Amino acid sequence: MKVPLKKPNPDSERFIRCLLGEGVPERPPLVEYTVDHVVMKPIVTELMGREWAEPEDSQAVYWDNVIDFWYRMGYDFVRMELSLPFRRNFLLAPDTAPQAEGDRSWADEHRGTITTWEDFERYDWPSVDEADFFPYEYVDSHLPEGMGLMVSHGGGMCEHLTWIMSYEGLCFALYDSPELVQAICERLGSLMEAYYERLLELEHLIAIFPGDDMGFRTGTLISPEHLREYILPWHRKFSDMAHERGIPYFLHSCGNVEAVMEDLIGYVGIDGKHSFEDAIMPAWKFHEKYGDRIATLGGVDVHVLSYSDEDGVRRYVRKLIDTCAPKGMFAVGSGNSIPSYVPVENYLAMLDEALS
Repeated sequence: MKVPLKKPNPDSERFIRCLLGEGVPERPPLVEYTVDHVVMKPIVTELMGREWAEPEDSQAVYWDNVIDFWYRMGYDFVRMELSLPFRRNFLLAPDTAPQAEGDRSWADEHRGTITTWEDFERYDWPSVDEADFFPYEYVDSHLPEGMGLMVSHGGGMCEHLTWIMSYEGLCFALYDSPELVQAICERLGSLMEAYYERLLELEHLIAIFPGDDMGFRTGTLISPEHLREYILPWHRKFSDMAHERGIPYFLHSCGNVEAVMEDLIGYVGIDGKHSFEDAIMPAWKFHEKYGDRIATLGGVDVHVLSYSDEDGVRRYVRKLIDTCAPKGMFAVGSGNSIPSYVPVENYLAMLDEALS
């Protein structure tokens, strides 16, 4: 195994040049959205020989571990996100992944915290002025030479809208109370805009890379028309802010968003797309269709990472690289993220094959 690397050589400027189509590298760079702590922790402690600490115990130790993890795994950047504390309802169930710690949470799709104008008026909206930007600032000031920083607000416009109203509540409100939907979007968007204004002050920032899941297996979660009315204008604003700073705007969005891809490219102005599932559109097919206009980020199907053996992962990664890399504007990584149920050895096999 090449990873963890003994002598990493990160080059965040090269990483961005590759994804913007300024040359085709000998091998595609690595990219990742998030890595669950269940996967990260044994690598940090057992393979890298570091002592683990939770952020509530020592933020410095925790973020030093995070930085060294991304560095030693061969990435040219650290990607991180934190969210404003929007109050919402969620459900819990035991996390059944082999090494999982605690429960897994998911959004309550039936009970929203805002369903009426009275709820809206009573809602305790968070303040950007009171948000904790220390983690971003600490990582930004402790990056190894050559590394950059990719950040976002934790959770996007569509996600927080569905979490606050509940998915079921939103679907009704889009037709029964569109003014309420618009008011919530205005409040969410203005808070995120102020949040991004702070993030754009970070010295080593190389890209804004938010996640905003807008689709499911066969289509968008709400109609393309509603996405264009309520959600995409805010992404365009955030994209414009990134471009004014001179950095790209990448987007992670799960599900089938083909109905709004032209909007995302032509109207929003995204520079790269992340999150792919073979059952929807494999990354190689996306790259074939859009890869001369925007970057294809990741693409190793999480089902393969979760259930294949190491040889199967390696074969998949090699085929993906051989198919996509010659065209450029491609980075290799998972098709979604590295969740707790991905075996550590499969994650390492993906990276090892990509670095070979």
